[in-house]
Amino acid sequence: MIKNSSIESIGGMEFATFKLKDGVTEAELIELSNQVEVEFLSQQKELVLHFLVRGTEGIYADVAMASSQEKAEEYCLQWLSNKVALEYLELIDKESVSMTFWTRIN
Repeated sequence: MIKNSSIESIGGMEFATFKLKDGVTEAELIELSNQVEVEFLSQQKELVLHFLVRGTEGIYADVAMASSQEKAEEYCLQWLSNKVALEYLELIDKESVSMTFWTRIN
């Protein structure tokens, strides 16, 4: 988990739900998530929070909160050009992904 700054600095977020590909373990997901945070997300100055959560029926959510929705979207696009982030994405069943972006309103 990444926690930078205070919760008051959150202006937007990315919320992506997904399932893992067959044969991929939760331990593998967590290991690569930790690598993504150390090698990539920790470099993003306006990223306030990043974490994973698990729901029911094998559904996970990757949550990133930033200073604005625009920053959350920008950081999301950068995943596609980062080696370790691409490795993380390879664990995910692409058909199961639902990604949305949000702006804080109060």
